[in-house]
Amino acid sequence: MALLERVATLIRANLNDLVDRAEEPEKMIKQVILDMQNQLLQVKTQVAISIADQHVLERKLRESEEAGEQWVKRAGMAVDKGDEALARTALERSMNYKAMAESFRQQVEDQKAQVDNLKSALVKLQEKLVEAEAKSDLLIAQHRRSRAMGKATEAGAAMGDGSKAAAFDRLKSKVQHSEATAQARSELLADDVEEKFAAMEKEREIDRLLAELKAKRG
Repeated sequence: MALLERVATLIRANLNDLVDRAEEPEKMIKQVILDMQNQLLQVKTQVAISIADQHVLERKLRESEEAGEQWVKRAGMAVDKGDEALARTALERSMNYKAMAESFRQQVEDQKAQVDNLKSALVKLQEKLVEAEAKSDLLIAQHRRSRAMGKATEAGAAMGDGSKAAAFDRLKSKVQHSEATAQARSELLADDVEEKFAAMEKEREIDRLLAELKAKRG
């Protein structure tokens, strides 16, 4: 499905690389977010359509199964009346409906798989969109700062003022160090949160096992 291929491309997109390579990073990141929003709307619409189609197929499956069972009952009635020809005709109708039911059953399974794929793509695209929106301001700010520093360094070099160039280099290094420190703190905090939740889950499991043990031992 072309829609899923487009969504997969957006999900795999590396936002940092896109911004780094773009001639107009701000325009690029805004366009990526707009594309994600548009595709998200299309996927939501397609999920709804696919679910509706699945319900239609399931109803036709039930109807075919019920019709097949009804013709079996009619065949039995014909046998009771001694009309073998009519019974054979009824059984043939029953077989036809059973074959039709099998066809609908396969279509239902295929439709369920499509719905699952669309739902999965929808969740992943939503997560990617949240990530893009959260990163957009940061990425744009970093790019502006980097561009400004680059221009300042070039200006200093053009003037042949080594002290100014060195000052710009120190400023750039300081900013990069601050960013690295902030990132490290963020990662440490994330690790700490993960450890706390893991400890809570472990403690809860121990409580459950202890309660079960007490219950078994009276």
